[in-house]
Amino acid sequence: MLDERNFFVSQSNPGGGPSDTNLGGIDLASIVDARLDRKKFQDHHWTGTFWEYLDIVAANPSVCRNAYQRLYDAIMTLGSEKYRLFKKDVTRYHFFSDPFGNGQDGIFGLDFALMTLVDVLRSASEGYGTDKRILLLHGPVGSSKSTIARLLKKGSEAYSRTPEGALYSFSWLLDEHCEVKPVSGGTDAVKSHEFPCPMHEDPLILVPREARDAMLAKINERYKPQHHGGKIRVTGEPDPFCRKVFEDLMTFYRGDWRRVMDHVKVRRIVLSEKDRVGIGTFQPKDEKNQDSTELTGDINYRKIAQYGSDSDPRAFNFDGELNIANRGICEFIEVLKLDVAFLYDLLGASQEHTIKPKKFAQTYIDEVILGHTNEPEYKRLQNNEMMEAFRDRTIKIDVPYNIRLDDEIKIYQKDFGPDRIKNIHIAPHTLEVAAMWAVLTRLEEPKKAGLSVLQKLKLYNGKSIPGYTEDSVRELKEEALREGMNGISPRYIQDKISNALVSRQAIEEKCINPFMVINEIESGLSHHSLLNDENTKKRFRELLAVVKEEYEDIIKGEVQRAISADEDAIRRLCINYIENVRAYTQKERVKNRYTGRDDEPDERLMRAIEEKIDIPDSRKDDFRQEIMNYIGALALDGKKFEYNTNARLYRALELKLFEDQRDTIKLKNLVSSVVDDETQQKIDIVKQRLIKHFGYNETSATDVLNYVASIFARGDSKQR
Repeated sequence: MLDERNFFVSQSNPGGGPSDTNLGGIDLASIVDARLDRKKFQDHHWTGTFWEYLDIVAANPSVCRNAYQRLYDAIMTLGSEKYRLFKKDVTRYHFFSDPFGNGQDGIFGLDFALMTLVDVLRSASEGYGTDKRILLLHGPVGSSKSTIARLLKKGSEAYSRTPEGALYSFSWLLDEHCEVKPVSGGTDAVKSHEFPCPMHEDPLILVPREARDAMLAKINERYKPQHHGGKIRVTGEPDPFCRKVFEDLMTFYRGDWRRVMDHVKVRRIVLSEKDRVGIGTFQPKDEKNQDSTELTGDINYRKIAQYGSDSDPRAFNFDGELNIANRGICEFIEVLKLDVAFLYDLLGASQEHTIKPKKFAQTYIDEVILGHTNEPEYKRLQNNEMMEAFRDRTIKIDVPYNIRLDDEIKIYQKDFGPDRIKNIHIAPHTLEVAAMWAVLTRLEEPKKAGLSVLQKLKLYNGKSIPGYTEDSVRELKEEALREGMNGISPRYIQDKISNALVSRQAIEEKCINPFMVINEIESGLSHHSLLNDENTKKRFRELLAVVKEEYEDIIKGEVQRAISADEDAIRRLCINYIENVRAYTQKERVKNRYTGRDDEPDERLMRAIEEKIDIPDSRKDDFRQEIMNYIGALALDGKKFEYNTNARLYRALELKLFEDQRDTIKLKNLVSSVVDDETQQKIDIVKQRLIKHFGYNETSATDVLNYVASIFARGDSKQR
């Protein structure tokens, strides 16, 4: 009897070869083939002789750059843009927008900190001494320190895959036991097996010191770096394994360096954290479960019997994090939580660029050492007199929280934008309100009388407030130098938005609104793991009240604009106003279109509009003349004045129309259970405008209208 499963297999693949991937007309294999670049794979796995590598170096000396130069060039190659903030020139580097990860790790609002980091990397590229330091990212929890480190590693990997970022290492060709033995009956040594350099060193390190300076001088004559003025430098000696092989071959060939180099097979390498090539990461563990061999390698006890000694480098695994990170980056997670013994290893690694593997001499390394830590650990370091040497070898780069609202919003849009959240509608201003509260918790109370912390937030975000200039904003920033080093982490906000998204109300209504997130934030404060001070909790709750009030003003303004969004009505009102202003400024009369008589300009109409944007009676003449001059200037340029050409006048027209129409729509009736058909029809029109122009859906538009109606019902008619 034929087994049913075997029958199915035999019918689907009767030839016994690879199964047919064309299922239902879809050729699955071709999808893979179309996305694989075989030529690129071959380029990344290029191999050649040492002499071919010298030709590559002569044509493109940049393949010999050190780790700092390569990282700096990786950042600069992706370009940058400049802008002004707080009266300072700021550079935004596209590298930190994560173009190699589709923006998943993109960083927003930390341009000052990133500029400091890039400046340090440039200095190190030039060889000015910062290449002998540990880069220490310091800041509060959740301020993107780990993300910056991850981007530097990802960017280095991506750059090493490009033609501009190509780098090379080598392997030794020896016999199967990694020994130098002559070919039977010949004078050459056996080259049957390949043994890679364990620390991915540059092949030029095999050039003897006596000739290296002269060779580098020739290379630097041709080296024209695009982004910095550093020179190609190859320092130090090969690692212990390569040094032993080199010395054994030199002895075998009686000092004939060229014949020794025939045993070298050069290969292109691609930096990879997963493959442990040029990217290392070290994380503190329990003191009983780690030792310094995790950094500098350990003895391979299986090979001691083969080579006869535990001090033979062939019986040693040079696979510690500092070993394998050679030519790239080594990240130390929470570096100041490390045991003191580990920090001692970093002293030589940073200053002398050497490490000390067990039972071997100092070994040269070329890598960027990057650590990150938070405030408590850094304060402990400062108070520890025994760690002066470590403090002296670190460059601290502060990584604060965002203090600009727009940048904070972008963080949450990345995680909760329409591309990520498909089945639940996030009402307008939901992310904005959460971001606003987060930023407010990070700001210090302004010292200027009459300036609220909310106004300070708006000034930092680029909004104009009467009486404050760019100089004022810069002064505000300079008087609060630690701003952004305290407050609420973006992680807390992300958690609360997530809670709102999975709440029963969100699932039932398929919608979340700002009040749902605010409620989650408020309820979480009482058991926030990092908030132990009751005064801080009280202040944060008070800031929630500030945010609620600001949100009410925002939605009242949107409802006002939705009610007054009848463009024809605004246009007619604008024409009427301009006609009266022209007549007023020209000291003429206005023809009444209904009676046909010439009347005085309608002062009541003009003032009703001007008062909406706080034009006092004493300034009305100046404002009206300003409008007429503006219209005249447009006419000279061949442009036509429209109702929405002047932003201030347009806002005034909107508010006037809202005031005229609010009573006819009877918005207050929304809070009652009985609404007549005519009012309901008008309300539906407003609701559709909210959906079309402001991003609401049916549920959130209804909620906003109901809420604003309840505000007006209790007599709060404050306008924005």
